[in-house]
Amino acid sequence: MIGLSIDAIQVGDHAEITRRVSESDVAEFVDAVGDYNPVHSDPEYAAGTVFKEPIAPGIWTAGLISAVIGTRLPGPGAIYLSQSLKFLKPVMFGDVVTARVDVLETNPEKNRMRLRTVCTNQRGEEVLTGEALVMPSKTRVVYSRPLEGAGLLAIWTLAPWAWLTQGAALWTMLGLSAFALAAGAPEGNGHPSATCPAGR
Repeated sequence: MIGLSIDAIQVGDHAEITRRVSESDVAEFVDAVGDYNPVHSDPEYAAGTVFKEPIAPGIWTAGLISAVIGTRLPGPGAIYLSQSLKFLKPVMFGDVVTARVDVLETNPEKNRMRLRTVCTNQRGEEVLTGEALVMPSKTRVVYSRPLEGAGLLAIWTLAPWAWLTQGAALWTMLGLSAFALAAGAPEGNGHPSATCPAGR
């Protein structure tokens, strides 16, 4: 990921990410923040509301904007200063939400940028709008995420097989080397055999 400084950002620049809303994502978010409003997690309860089914918390959707700001524009090193939000439509499980930010204004002297923030669903309908004030990093940032979770587990799971494969290759090489030495070695102690002049 690349974090841009204010001098590399221009009005009109934009970035976006897209995410499908899953029940597990919302459940993890609810557990993390403690928002146990049943409209987000209880289908039976939600059926009796105007939505007729569970909806994602509005702030979960707003979190996608934070993801764009923190990873795309301006990227790593950015500091979120303020955000206005207007929730326009419910976001349901299975919806595909695209969060987009557009640069409206930059202030190099104060190292600030103003962004238009919008989330739309798979039908192109705006579900959330607002504006953000952000302070980008003062210098360009190049950042690689450390491996964790499934990626790290995959490495540890596959590592023994890699070690086994490398070990087998090493033993094969050693075996072939030993065979070559044995096949090419002269009889006796490995030194050239001495010949005596005839008659001695």
